[in-house]
Amino acid sequence: MMRLDADKHRYHNLLNDDHANEMLEGEGAGLAARVAELELRCGRQAEELLCLRSTLADALRRLNALEGRAPGVAAAGQRNGSYTGSSGASARELRLRQPTYRETAKRTSSYGSSASSLPQRRGPQHQSTGSLQSDSPASSSSLSPAPSPSPRATPAPLHTPHQSQAYRSRNNSTSSNQSASPAVNSLTKRWSSTGDFGAHGLISNSRFTTAKSLLNLYSKPAQNGSILKHGTHTCQYNEEDGSIRMFLRGRPIVLYGPSDHDGLDPAKVAPPPQSKLKLEWVYGYRGKDCRSNLYLLPTGEIIYFVAAVVVLFNVEERCQRHYTGHTDDVKCIAVHPNKLIIASGQCAGHDRLDARPHVRVWNSVSLATLAVIGAGQMDRAVACVTFSRADGGSLLACVDDGPDHTISVWEWQRGDKGHCIAETKCSVDTVVAAEFHPLDRNQIVTCGKNHIAFWTLDNTNMLYKRMGVFEGRDKPKYVTCLGFNHNGDVVAGDSSGNVSVWARGSAAAGRVVRAAHEGPVFSVAVLKEGHVVTAGGKDGRILMFDPDLNPTGLQHTIEGHYGGVRVVAEGRGSQLFIGTTKNCILHGDLELGFSPAVLGHVEEVWGLAAHPQLAQFASAGADRLLQLWDGLAHCTLWSKDIDERAACCAWSRAGGALAVGGVSGAWLVFDPHTRQLLASHRDGTEPIQTIQYSPDDSMVALGSRDNFIYVYRVEDEGARYTRIGKCLGHSSYITHLDWSEDSQYIRSNSGDYELLFWNATTCRQVTSASSLRDVSWFTNYCPITFTTIGVWPENADGTDINSCTRSQDSRLAATGDDFGKVKLFAYPVTQPKSLCHQYCGHSSHVTNCRML
Repeated sequence: MMRLDADKHRYHNLLNDDHANEMLEGEGAGLAARVAELELRCGRQAEELLCLRSTLADALRRLNALEGRAPGVAAAGQRNGSYTGSSGASARELRLRQPTYRETAKRTSSYGSSASSLPQRRGPQHQSTGSLQSDSPASSSSLSPAPSPSPRATPAPLHTPHQSQAYRSRNNSTSSNQSASPAVNSLTKRWSSTGDFGAHGLISNSRFTTAKSLLNLYSKPAQNGSILKHGTHTCQYNEEDGSIRMFLRGRPIVLYGPSDHDGLDPAKVAPPPQSKLKLEWVYGYRGKDCRSNLYLLPTGEIIYFVAAVVVLFNVEERCQRHYTGHTDDVKCIAVHPNKLIIASGQCAGHDRLDARPHVRVWNSVSLATLAVIGAGQMDRAVACVTFSRADGGSLLACVDDGPDHTISVWEWQRGDKGHCIAETKCSVDTVVAAEFHPLDRNQIVTCGKNHIAFWTLDNTNMLYKRMGVFEGRDKPKYVTCLGFNHNGDVVAGDSSGNVSVWARGSAAAGRVVRAAHEGPVFSVAVLKEGHVVTAGGKDGRILMFDPDLNPTGLQHTIEGHYGGVRVVAEGRGSQLFIGTTKNCILHGDLELGFSPAVLGHVEEVWGLAAHPQLAQFASAGADRLLQLWDGLAHCTLWSKDIDERAACCAWSRAGGALAVGGVSGAWLVFDPHTRQLLASHRDGTEPIQTIQYSPDDSMVALGSRDNFIYVYRVEDEGARYTRIGKCLGHSSYITHLDWSEDSQYIRSNSGDYELLFWNATTCRQVTSASSLRDVSWFTNYCPITFTTIGVWPENADGTDINSCTRSQDSRLAATGDDFGKVKLFAYPVTQPKSLCHQYCGHSSHVTNCRML
């Protein structure tokens, strides 16, 4: 009996233990569910906090814009014209697909005289969210009125007889080139600048800003642009005949001033102009040869780069801000996990000190530079840059474009130059992408030609590499892009059109989706809900897969005239942003399609011409595209393939004809309303380098690289051309032309620094330059003249200045040079030593500049 009681007691104890275990398991499961729910809630709250911070930053920008607005400053604007159209566009004209935006912004205008016959239209005004005002070239912002709603295609209207047609006004705008009074400026808040360089030319003189002070945006004002002194010590002024002798590369050039000109002292220094320039808008995008360069910020702005400028563009509100701290081509960007800090890397430039390859870390709200990393330690260019994600972004990894493609890891917040904690050779082959693992702080993945590599940063700050293994299939020529799914697996695309998955912690390829695209896969994007979007650069297709890489059937093909897909970025909701290989940015979704947000040229642009009455300008380049731009709405009105590599373009004075000079000696004339070809001629086989219509539109002059100037008579409002003759006398190619105000004379510059004068009706040279000293010239495109002596720097090559222009009121002159600078002078620039304001943004030769 005692034994039986003991067995019963043990049995009851076992039942109690099982019941307790079941209770513990149930409580444990419930606890795990509650923890998962708390983690999800914390993640949502973190996203809400991020949105609140970006909203607060946006509110601060708006308040600053209101406080910085100077009251009572009158400004003159220009009306903007639009072209009417109907169906029937040719296939070459279908590159432009203009998006539909909200109603045109309301702005007041006083363009021209109050008696102008051009109609006006007014509408509501949009307030810019990017109105960070700065006098520094390192940051700028601008607002444009939204363009009028237009269809996706921009067909040319039916051909009509060539008659002068009045432009309809698209919108009105207020602009000002007058600076506010010092009293007003002293009360205006200004944002910090990244363009004021210290002794080493790489970091702002202002106090270093840490990542913890993201919303402490106010800092002291900075001056916009450096003031440079131009001129040559070898200029000689002759008081007897009122001439000055200057030297370009040792060659003497005698320039005669007007008879009523007071004597000048070559030793004096002319002051810079009171007016200054501020970067308003950047057209174009660099997708032709760069990757992973398009992101959406919480503020609603997309961020991308072109030339030496990083652009923050709000597509909905049509406003831009610009980070211009770089000194040469930007090649890569990365966004910090907090979505407010940006890292951008550049290539080597002209200046051995200021333009060394480096990475700039900066605040996307204040546009203030936080750190300049790697100057003097990177070779050629920064190819890839990425922030760590698992630890909140304390580390920054860079891969340069040197022979060994060195990879380096930096603690970027340590000082204003960061601290390199690890560095090693990455690969002798090209590296196209590098990313930190989102879940493992010490894991980095790189890919490129013939490889994908998995890097580990150990506790001693040593980098170890494991090469990816392509099991059961041929190694692709390039692994072109990579991303991470929510499990931490690597999703990569290659040049064979395959999409592969490497499991977290594994160096061997797992699942492979073969031939997902025809040609290389240029972009892989993992969306918030886990779906994977891939894009092909050759087939132009965008495909969506579920988290397990099963096709969802949702896809879209980009139209061929936009180019292949270079990068895909996730937008709000189901919206996607697409960067293309023809330097366009599209936005939309896979179901409704895509429309362009940014259009640009693909090759060098040499042709630039401002409309004589409207705020419009035309551009033409080596990509055979002739494009008409709206300077107020900041959009493309139309784009046309002209089947000719263009070197120059010019408007007739009435605006009814647009002439384009080609590199083969051919020149074409188009009707800007219908886009139809009005005339086609050929003069020689060398490029037509400059075209100018006479002020009365009765003649047109063309400067060719064959050393001749061809003069034609213009009839039928620009539709018919009859050759008068050609001007012979230059010993080198023609670079620039100007007409006199009475349309009787032409002056020209050539490649060997000559300034010659011509009788336009007889095409004979006027050998006595002093006899034309009192002639008034309609333009000042020639940089070698008496009124532009001071634009030439000391020891200048005669080809250093590519373009020169004068403002309509003859108070300002601007030049574009071979060093990527736009310089602003007070006109006339008759003093050999003249001060100027200079502005950066271009990373190569500034081929042309014009004033609207």
